[in-house]
Amino acid sequence: MRRLAVIIAAVAVAAPAPASAATVHVMVVGKDRVLRGAKDVRLKTRTVKVGHRRCRIAAATPLSVLAATHLKLSFRDYGQCGKRPADASGLYVTSVAGEREKGHGGWVYKVGRRAGTTAAGDLSGPFGTGHRIHKGQRITWFWCELQQSGSCQRTLEVRPARTTANPGEPLSVTVRGYNDQGKGVGVQGATVRLGSATAITGIDGIAVLTVPQTSGRLSLYAKRAGMVSAFPTTVKVG
Repeated sequence: MRRLAVIIAAVAVAAPAPASAATVHVMVVGKDRVLRGAKDVRLKTRTVKVGHRRCRIAAATPLSVLAATHLKLSFRDYGQCGKRPADASGLYVTSVAGEREKGHGGWVYKVGRRAGTTAAGDLSGPFGTGHRIHKGQRITWFWCELQQSGSCQRTLEVRPARTTANPGEPLSVTVRGYNDQGKGVGVQGATVRLGSATAITGIDGIAVLTVPQTSGRLSLYAKRAGMVSAFPTTVKVG
């Protein structure tokens, strides 16, 4: 399938090594559920097992970030990976946590709102520009069901009108869905949840929650059938 089969010949475009303390946010969403909730991982070189070989993956690549989730991974190697991170550009992810590619479905990644256009371990970066991922970015790995449009299903993003609120007051929340090119639309029928409070978005992609009678930092979630769940956003209550 398009993009799932994108295999770029090893393009050893050098990129500056990231600081050892640099982290990115990653989430892995499978066919029907979140396989690894949002977490921060360090940008560093990692190794994965491919057949009987141990293969090094360069830091600041989507593949290294996926390996950091410690989910069970399977690969198809279109090259000969090994000790050189550059050789990992031929690795294609065939299975995550037992969910294996099939038909028009398989594994892809997004950096921010845009789907990557190169192999996940490619040194030229996720868009082939020579720039790898950097501190603070969001990396979403997800099971893609290729649509008739040629794009994967949309990935959701949830934004509250404000990130601080008092118990019992209304809070407006916007949910947008982004295609592979990062173009977003308001999403109707998405479920948003903040603690014990839930609401459904209208035609404009907006829902109004009643903030729970509690205090502290709560995570705001959004999901809708047929789309990829949003990264949670923190709302401070009280």
